[in-house]
Amino acid sequence: MSRTPQGGRNRRAPMRPPAVDDEQILAWGRDVLHQEARGVEALVGYLGPDFVRAVRIIHKSQGRLIVTGVGKSGLIGHKIAATMTSTGSLASFMHPTDALHGDVGMVRRGDVLLALSKSGETAELDALIPLVRAFDIPVIAITGTRESRLGQQADLTLEIGPLEEACNMDLVPTTSTTATLALGDALAVALLQLRGFGPEEFRQLHPGGAIGRALLKVEDLMHIGEEIPLVPLGAPAHQVLLEMTSKRLGATLVVDEEGRLRGIITDGDLRRSLERDFDLGAVIAADLMTPDPKTIESQVLGVVALNRMEEHKITQLAIVDEAGRPHGILHLHDLLNAKVV
Repeated sequence: MSRTPQGGRNRRAPMRPPAVDDEQILAWGRDVLHQEARGVEALVGYLGPDFVRAVRIIHKSQGRLIVTGVGKSGLIGHKIAATMTSTGSLASFMHPTDALHGDVGMVRRGDVLLALSKSGETAELDALIPLVRAFDIPVIAITGTRESRLGQQADLTLEIGPLEEACNMDLVPTTSTTATLALGDALAVALLQLRGFGPEEFRQLHPGGAIGRALLKVEDLMHIGEEIPLVPLGAPAHQVLLEMTSKRLGATLVVDEEGRLRGIITDGDLRRSLERDFDLGAVIAADLMTPDPKTIESQVLGVVALNRMEEHKITQLAIVDEAGRPHGILHLHDLLNAKVV
């Protein structure tokens, strides 16, 4: 006699999902990307005067941009706030639930609230808006339609439209969150351009990490003062060798009587001289140097210097002043050690 599982009910074996080939998996992935790309592209048609007003409201604000949202919209809100902060707009994220339990105290007159919700019917946001109204601050909404509760409560609504989510159930926030994130990026980039926010300001806010390293300038990396290897045109070979050895940059710059740059002598130049049977005891710097060495400006980015070295297949660049006198030298190792790339 067969035995039934505990409880007396016959249990069915779990159904195995149908076999799926690789092409089908690729097709699913491509469909998601196409759907989300269409959603972002559709936003272009929604941008108009309200977008301009939103940018100007945030730009003129004397306080912070406070971004808020629940669930996936909240996660997107965190990223929007981070992007704003990293591009010169003072911003922070405030969770609506935490705001209802005291965090609304972070709000001050002069702030701007940016509320995110696809449906615009989020209960937590519905309860939050009246609280921030007490601070007399503008409320900007990013939502599906201005006819929603959030759209009606906001001073200004940026619509993302009735987007179809990328999942086959049209339920999982995918296209809508991508569109909201893209719209947040559009606000941030418009603001940074309106403020004239450039590489120097960006570098100040990103001193560490890959971005900070990529924004390092030649002047941040070059050797100056006594670290610059220098010899006069008439320096004997042994003086050249001593200068190169003591400064450890694999080269020395050659200057004339007025201190102007005339050439460079590298380790390679010395090796080639030996191959030509030069009598190093009889030659001077002018005989060994490569004239008119490559130079670079101190204010350009390190990545530009690296590209120039690669272009000319060299490992040193001189930095000169307006009179043509060396005031710095940059070695390839300086760029590599700083992890400019």
